[in-house]
Parts: sequence; structure tokens; C-alpha cells
Amino acid sequence: MSFLVDTNILAYAVNRDCDEHRAAADAVRAWLSGGVPWALTWGVVYEFLRVVTHPRIFRHPLTAERALQFLDPVLSSDLVNILSPTSRHEDLMRSTIRETGRPAGNLFHDLHTAVVMREHGVAEIMTADTDFRKFPFLRVTDPVHGVD
Repeated sequence: MSFLVDTNILAYAVNRDCDEHRAAADAVRAWLSGGVPWALTWGVVYEFLRVVTHPRIFRHPLTAERALQFLDPVLSSDLVNILSPTSRHEDLMRSTIRETGRPAGNLFHDLHTAVVMREHGVAEIMTADTDFRKFPFLRVTDPVHGVD
């Protein structure tokens, strides 16, 4: 796999009310029609569902059914792999916590994603979340704001 796509990119791609919508939607379409395998985690999928159906986050929240409809072409694509923890997960989690310093609170969701990526040798994440820069083994690319 070449890269992993984070929750915020998918949320921007489905949310026509945000400034990042066009860039994110174009990126997701390009990745789905390209020839490069890419990845998600189940954590990213569930976080996407949590965010896009939440009335305090989205001005026009989606129903679970509509959110899943958006994900259908992603989850059914031969290019998209869903990464899961392996038997090495605990050891890599502990070493990543040590390397990160003193992670706390919400950073642990990102740490989980980073550890799963590390387990599968995926070094690049497509995200607008700058917290991923705290993991020195990841290359962070922001496809909606043009920041690497």
C-alpha cells in the first residue's frame, strides 16, 4: 500500500458545506480511479461515521445510511485495503508511546492509526491533522491544503 487516508479527508469529501470539499472529493475520486493501492483502518471508518452523522459537528449531518453509501465505492474498491492490528500491535504501541513522549487524550486515536500503519509498513498518511507529525516514522501529506 502506498498511503492511508485519514478520517478528515473523507469527511471533507462528503461535506459540501466546507471549503475543503472540492479538493478532498477530487483526491478521493482520483485515488479510486488510479492504480495505486491505498488503505484505511476500521478506526478511520468508524470515526468517519461518528463525525459525519454528528449534529454538533456537521451543519447537515448525514444519516448512517447516507454515510455508508458514500463509503460503498471506497470499501468495495480493489485498491483499498482495510488494515487491522496484528500480533505485533502491543509491542509497537508501547514503543510508539515511548518515542512520542507523553501522549494523552485524543492523541491516542491517532496513535492507534499510526501504530497500525507501522505494522503494515505504510509510511504516508493523507490528512489535514497536524498531530500525525508527532510520529517521526510517518510522512504526512495534506492533499486539501497542499502542505507536506
